[in-house]
Amino acid sequence: MVSPFETELKWETLLAYGTRQFVKRKTAIYQQDSMGEGFYYLHQGLVKIVTSTFKGKDRLVNIVVPGQIMGLQTMDQQPHFTTAIAVKNAVVYHFSCSQFLEMLKVRPELLSLLTQTINQKMRILLTSIHMKALTSEEQIARLLLNICEDFKDYEFPLSQQELADCAGLTRITVYKILKAWKESGIIEIRNRTFVVKRPEMLKPPQLTTQTARTM
Repeated sequence: MVSPFETELKWETLLAYGTRQFVKRKTAIYQQDSMGEGFYYLHQGLVKIVTSTFKGKDRLVNIVVPGQIMGLQTMDQQPHFTTAIAVKNAVVYHFSCSQFLEMLKVRPELLSLLTQTINQKMRILLTSIHMKALTSEEQIARLLLNICEDFKDYEFPLSQQELADCAGLTRITVYKILKAWKESGIIEIRNRTFVVKRPEMLKPPQLTTQTARTM
């Protein structure tokens, strides 16, 4: 879910305060436990936020779409508790704490909005803990619905491999799930673009019933 900080702020007027970076696909923008300073704004691309378990496996926390920010926890000089990885080639802007202070001079409302966003990101982190108890079908469904909500559209460019990378599942698993949903008329796939035709079918209890019938 996009926060007020990300939707109400005209970021194009503030990008000059940040440092532009190009990040290749599958490259980490920042890593868990590393010290950072400031936050990032995603201008282009797609980024997944993951956290490593004590067994060394990555668990999906969130998907970041253009127009959203990430890495806010280091604003208070704390290490990152997640890792941000570019799913697609990405363009990000890094805003240091000193650059943020300069931004506050022209947009003082940023301080309260930043606090709201941090609280919202923490809720996302707590919600992701529940994800580990979901089936593969439920994980893909939740991921698609979240991306649709962030894009404000039920059509978005994403390949099966990129969806598998986001969810941490194998491409074969994702292929089987999408194939069943396509045959049921829930989604369409048009030239590397997903179209969710019946989003209500990706929510329980409809999803549970559909899975039992087709998988």
